[in-house]
Amino acid sequence: MTAAERAHALLDRVRTLHDEWARLTRGLDEDAVRGPSALPGWTRAHLLSHLARNADGLVNLLTWAKTGVETPMYAGEAARDDDIEKGAYRSVEEIAEDVVGSAARLVEVASGLPDDAWWVRVRARQGREIPAEFVLWLRLSETSIHLADLDLGYDFARIADLLGDEFDVVVGNAIAMYGGELPAVVLVAAEANGYRHEWRFGEGEPVTLTGTRGEVLKWVTGRGDGSALDGEVPALPHWL
Repeated sequence: MTAAERAHALLDRVRTLHDEWARLTRGLDEDAVRGPSALPGWTRAHLLSHLARNADGLVNLLTWAKTGVETPMYAGEAARDDDIEKGAYRSVEEIAEDVVGSAARLVEVASGLPDDAWWVRVRARQGREIPAEFVLWLRLSETSIHLADLDLGYDFARIADLLGDEFDVVVGNAIAMYGGELPAVVLVAAEANGYRHEWRFGEGEPVTLTGTRGEVLKWVTGRGDGSALDGEVPALPHWL
């Protein structure tokens, strides 16, 4: 498959996650949106505002790939944080419309990107160079993992099912987000249906950790202590 073909196939999965968020956010009331998320210091309104600004930031990267004009995800970390904070104090209707509208803008831009633009390299938020194709992997990670952070009943097993065949790459992307400062681990996801995949990272003699897809995804994204995994679980650095 070409980069463009892979991107358009991945965009279908992104649309599925966007539909999940649209259904969910349109069902929230003011009390629910003001309640705490599973992320320290953030309400669900903060998290929803973050998701919308993430979509806009990724549109910036796709615009960079299309035009060749450097367009960073955000004007800066302070500006990003300010936008999230201000956005969290809007009405639930405004927040829901922002989540849905920003997602639609991202899909529209991605759908119209020229085939050769998917190879163009841009810089993600942490400064990592990525091909434009990988922008959709970043969006898939955001829209899947943050479902659990809303603390509204989405466990990681359900999220793994929503990711389908893209699960393996989303875990790999989560590992890459640490920037290489990781303990030596062979991480194995295994299911009773015969699914098995492993990731190796860190330097030195590795420990082997095994769990279901949901258990692996929860631990590798810093959402749990790994107590459900089989093996001696090392500490992970803060997930960016």
